[in-house]
Amino acid sequence: MAVVSSASAGLRAAPRATILQLRGPGKSARVLEHEANALVASVSVPVIIISRCDVALASGAAGVNLPESDISVADARLLLGRRLVGRSVHSIAGAKLAESDGADFVIFGPVWASASHPGATPAGLVALELVTRVIRIPVLAIGGVTEERIAEVHGAGAAGYAAIAMFG
Repeated sequence: MAVVSSASAGLRAAPRATILQLRGPGKSARVLEHEANALVASVSVPVIIISRCDVALASGAAGVNLPESDISVADARLLLGRRLVGRSVHSIAGAKLAESDGADFVIFGPVWASASHPGATPAGLVALELVTRVIRIPVLAIGGVTEERIAEVHGAGAAGYAAIAMFG
C-alpha cells in the first residue's frame, strides 16, 4: 500500500502499488475530495482515504483507513456499507478490537523507526508477528519499511506493508 498525499503522488506510485491510501494532513475536505476524484478516476488500483468516510463516498473510493482515535469501525461500516474499512493500530489489543468491530484489515506499526512519525517507539518484528498470529484479518506493517525489509515483513506473517517514503 502506497500512502500518498496527493493525486500526482498517487499517479507516480500506482504502477508499483496494489492499493493507494490518500492522506491529506491539513487539507480541507474540498481539496481532499478533488485529489481523491482525480486519483480514483486515473488509476486501476483501489484507493482508500484516511479518516474521511465522506470523501470516500463522494469520490467513489474503495474505502477508508481509520486512525485509532477516529470513529469506530462499526460506525464507518454503517456509512460505507461493503466498502473497505481498515484501522491503524499500535498494539495487539488495538488489532483485536479492530477485528471484533468488523475491520477488513489493520495497519500495524510503527514496526521500525520512521521519519513520518518521529518520536514514536517502534514495536518491532516480534510484535508484528504476534499481531498476525492473534487476528484473522490481513495485517499490513507500517513504519520504517524499506525494500530490504519487505522479506522480514512477510516472514513475520504480515499480508503486506504500507509505506510513505518508499513510494515518494
